[in-house]
Amino acid sequence: MENKKIAIIGAGSWGTALSIHLADKFEKVSLWVYEKELCDILHKDRENKWFLPGFTLPPNIVPDNSLETVVQGQSIVLIVVPTPTMRNVIGNLKQYIKSDTLLINASKGIENDSLIPCHKIIEESLNIPISIATVSGPTFAKEIAAKVPSALLVASKSIDTGKRVQNIFSSPNLKVFTSTDIMGVEIGGALKNVIAIATGICDGLNLGFNTRAALITRGLVEIARVGTELGAKPETFYGLSGLGDLVLTCTGDLSRNRQLGIQLGQGKSLKEITDKMRMVAEGISTVKSAYKLIQKLNIQASVMEETYKVLHEEKSPQQALSDLMKVEISKEFSGIKGLA
Repeated sequence: MENKKIAIIGAGSWGTALSIHLADKFEKVSLWVYEKELCDILHKDRENKWFLPGFTLPPNIVPDNSLETVVQGQSIVLIVVPTPTMRNVIGNLKQYIKSDTLLINASKGIENDSLIPCHKIIEESLNIPISIATVSGPTFAKEIAAKVPSALLVASKSIDTGKRVQNIFSSPNLKVFTSTDIMGVEIGGALKNVIAIATGICDGLNLGFNTRAALITRGLVEIARVGTELGAKPETFYGLSGLGDLVLTCTGDLSRNRQLGIQLGQGKSLKEITDKMRMVAEGISTVKSAYKLIQKLNIQASVMEETYKVLHEEKSPQQALSDLMKVEISKEFSGIKGLA
């Protein structure tokens, strides 16, 4: 193996899947598990029965409940925690992070209060010059763990950092591309969850394939409007972390955000749905950030706005759809900076 060790912070489905993937590339994978009970399960059964059942952890994955034990002395740290908890987690591990540490983000979201994506949260929380990269793309945790052929995108402001992370993640089953547009990659990865909820709502209403295709396509335009306003490149949203991740999350049955939307469309309340979820869909939090962001930036994003109102203002899905159809039409790509 070309690499000695790596620390992975977060043992949800995605963190566990990436641990299994990277166990083929590193001699030792130290996995931080927030829940003490789950950590004990991982040690005893060598399987994440809470979040990723059915996959045996390779012997070189070492779960631990202590953040200090997992991170101290590590030169490569992979962050895979929910965005609402990221600032607190980074604050707790800050004392163990050095300027030569490579920090890789695999989370997707926009912080509710600051309205900034993950790499910005990390930069603010650490406040030291450090190599940061984000991995994103159309990947379900279960399929990565099963070694299904997949593609991923690594984004970093530094080309050299991007290439380094590309080498870390590349495998016979995972093709990894690079980008320097870390803002665009993270905005695409976060906001696609909002559109996936909206698409799920339409599927729950049994509206058909025409509606689904229209919603995904118009949702992509809204994502690009927000991203380019924040300085992202328009072409980023038509690649793996934009269109690719959006299509997967809006149409795949393994998508928690889509499944949430389906149940909303079938008439269930948000509380009724989330009370039965061990892993909360990321889009529930992100839709709040999206709504604040489009208001702050004065961007027309009707799909995101109506999705917010269904989730957090108890608007009926039927009324939201009716109001969407009344929105004044414009040129197809209006509002996307860099496109006509």
